[in-house]
Amino acid sequence: MKPNSLPQGPQEIELKLALPGSDPSHLAQQLAQIPLLARRQATRLHLHNVYYDTPTQVLRQARIALRIRRVGSDAKPQWLQTLKMGGLGDSALSQRGEWEVSVPDARLDLQALQATPWSDIDPDGSVFQSLVPSFSTVFDRTIWLIRKRDGSVVEVALDLGQIEANHLNSPICELELELLAGSPLALFDIARQIAKTTAVLPANASKAERGYTLADGCLDKPLRAQPPSLTPKLSLHETTRRVLREMFCQFTTNLGLLCNSDNPEVVHQARVGWRRFKSALRLFKVSLPGNATPSWQALRPLLNLLGDVRNFDVACTETLPPLGAAYAAGDSQRAQTWHTMEQALTQAAMRQRELAREALQRPAVGASLLEITQWLEGWSTLKAPDEVALEPKESLRGWARRRIKRLHDQLQLALRDTADPDSQHHARIIAKRMRYGIEALQPLLPKNRSQRWHEQASELQLSIGAARDVSLAITLVAKLEIEPGVLDFLRGVAVGRQR
Repeated sequence: MKPNSLPQGPQEIELKLALPGSDPSHLAQQLAQIPLLARRQATRLHLHNVYYDTPTQVLRQARIALRIRRVGSDAKPQWLQTLKMGGLGDSALSQRGEWEVSVPDARLDLQALQATPWSDIDPDGSVFQSLVPSFSTVFDRTIWLIRKRDGSVVEVALDLGQIEANHLNSPICELELELLAGSPLALFDIARQIAKTTAVLPANASKAERGYTLADGCLDKPLRAQPPSLTPKLSLHETTRRVLREMFCQFTTNLGLLCNSDNPEVVHQARVGWRRFKSALRLFKVSLPGNATPSWQALRPLLNLLGDVRNFDVACTETLPPLGAAYAAGDSQRAQTWHTMEQALTQAAMRQRELAREALQRPAVGASLLEITQWLEGWSTLKAPDEVALEPKESLRGWARRRIKRLHDQLQLALRDTADPDSQHHARIIAKRMRYGIEALQPLLPKNRSQRWHEQASELQLSIGAARDVSLAITLVAKLEIEPGVLDFLRGVAVGRQR
């Protein structure tokens, strides 16, 4: 089943936004006060949707969603059957094929699929016969219809409710901006006006994608790097776009998870996503004009807070626990002193995490993330090239090898002088850049050499990082009111690891 090769049909283009920290009970009233929406009459619907797939999730694997939607009251229900296909899955801006028709009742209707590519998906009907309910969504939708002077028409929908699967549920609190006519620029223009007063986050996963992950029991699982598939035939411009989009998706998805998750790995993976994104901007700078990238000045307070949270998490969960027994040395009083220190540090980490969540609720953060999303999707007002040429007679594979070789040379130069912590940290940063670059461009690089360089960078990052983690833990512990002997012990550990 290859949905990308199927005939093109009606297209759904929408921008999805999460609403971090908002009170659902007042959201509709809050949004209705935005000048853009205040002049328009809202329509309200109650929607119940059941999504279907085979037990082996054939549709999910092909990026296809099939649902039955009930609109209206129990007494006078209306039923709609919808087939959605395609979409990148790593951007808040999605473009998918969509076929929606009325059906007599709550049962799937094979006849209603005849005007869709279903026959290409399921030529013998075996998939349809195997379909069973997978999960459901129940939510109230408030709709504002916006007609712009340039002819663009956008439906702004506030959805509040929940996803239900396997006796689990997850809240829905999001905005969907669907383009009914005109250019996708209209979606971003309206989103920016909303983001002036309302905290938003780009939402990369559809309700269907969230439903599947909820059914699997991993809705809140941190998103790790998932480098896109690259081939030597791609242009440098398209390669750049795919790599940067995936990295930014990792960053923003984990920011969304942070709103409700205390899992230290969520913050870690958010920071990894951002570092990968910044590293890739350097890696691909030849394809980006010097003034083309959006500013992320408004993100700096949040990024600093995430760094602080990560330092606390590393100290609490990785650096300090293995040292407790050595400090106590069998003495119960010393063991209690260590335990008290760990408790105080954990409480400080919780306070720092709450500060990061508060930062996510600042409208300026969402506005900045929207600007980067728009730029990545090619709908930015910033000037970027339609196509970037490689050096004469140079292939994409040759370009990738040359860029990674340059990073390797920089790392070897940095390793000539690692006598002090600052120079060691500089070498560690270059090692990270090389590792991220190799992971992003893996299909374009020589396997053996890239694997060897990747291992070297990873080992170097860990070895230098271990000593640095102790130093950071000392800085954090020094701010607590604790027994001075704990600090003396940690300083001794740090000196021992630097030898």
